[in-house]
Amino acid sequence: MIAATTLPASALDMTNLSDDERNALRDEIRAYLLENPEVMIEVFAVLEQRQAQEQVEQDKTLVQVNAEAIFNDGFSHVMGNPEGDYTIVEFVDYQCGFCRKAHTVLQDLLAADGNIRLILKEFPILSEASLMSAQFAISAQQQFGAEAYEALHNELITLRGNVTEERLVDLADDLGLDGAAIAAGMSSDEVQRVLTENRELGKRLQVTGTPAFVMQDTMARGFMELDQMQHIISAGRAAQ
Repeated sequence: MIAATTLPASALDMTNLSDDERNALRDEIRAYLLENPEVMIEVFAVLEQRQAQEQVEQDKTLVQVNAEAIFNDGFSHVMGNPEGDYTIVEFVDYQCGFCRKAHTVLQDLLAADGNIRLILKEFPILSEASLMSAQFAISAQQQFGAEAYEALHNELITLRGNVTEERLVDLADDLGLDGAAIAAGMSSDEVQRVLTENRELGKRLQVTGTPAFVMQDTMARGFMELDQMQHIISAGRAAQ
């Protein structure tokens, strides 16, 4: 610790230091930190922990304030168990490589845990191909229902190469859907409404990349392996 005896007693009054006293204190602090640099590591660790906890509390407030739009918007597709005891919401972009990896993880999670309710939020932010794919998926859902959307979603998230309207139509036709009808509905006001509401929700939740997850009352930004998701789920269930 800094030797108090090297400074006058008045130096303890931080609001009433002379220039000489202030300089002496600075020299003492600098010398101590140079001799004990590990102290700064401890300081930064405490700061990071404090900032992380503040972010967690802020995220919980954001989720609470936006709960209706997150969990019950009336248009987002639900996978897994609609009556599950644990809800995950994913903001997804079909052109996002980490979303593709997350898709595999989520499929494994749903297969392993029959009490997960998974809500998908179309959130195209990377490219025109992202937007086109999202519009096509939403149009399919609105015209042909949940099963059509889920089948198309599973294909779009693994689709490689250039995305064109013609290719999307062919993909839908191969699934037994009316690709031309889906394409015709891509620019509808209702499709645009869904994308706008998802975009605005993402802004309020401070979602700046994909994948991003709401896991009950917790925000998780970025890709996670299966064991990471299961750890968060386990902790969340234990806290219920």
